[in-house]
Amino acid sequence: MAGDITTIARPYAEAVFTRARENERLDAWGDALATLSAIAADPEMAEQIGNPNVPRERLRDAILEIAGEEPGSEVGNLVSLLAANNRLSTLPEIARLFEALRTQNQGVRQVQVSSAFELGDDAQKDLAAVLEKRLGTEVEMTVETDPSLIGGVRIRAGDLVIDGSVRAKLRKLATELQF
Repeated sequence: MAGDITTIARPYAEAVFTRARENERLDAWGDALATLSAIAADPEMAEQIGNPNVPRERLRDAILEIAGEEPGSEVGNLVSLLAANNRLSTLPEIARLFEALRTQNQGVRQVQVSSAFELGDDAQKDLAAVLEKRLGTEVEMTVETDPSLIGGVRIRAGDLVIDGSVRAKLRKLATELQF
């Protein structure tokens, strides 16, 4: 399901990023999207967004009023477009993808590292250096512990996934042995 939301949100995020870069308003758009994301992610608002009986225009107006945006502004136009296409629930993902594009534009690549065990500072620095060399850009790492990996690490950098976990190796072995 998360992949579906990303697929839907990506064209909106890319369009907003392109427009923000053209107008040199990356920070303003980043702030606006963070606000819209927080509004859409609020449990009560998310429930209303998911309710097919609530008119889309009312949701649009409520979101714009809470955000302090004017209808007809570029941000207002985005919210209107999302409401008309029943895509308001994608606002948090649009904001996340926009930030990833902004970071990438600055020459930094977001990398998510999942490790079976906690990585020490030295291991994180070494891994960051290897990734910077491999990816050819500065990396910003987010590290989390995931015991279900059994051992090793899984690295995600955009569409690139390097899965060196024991769980992945066991899964591959089971497939080869036709279990």
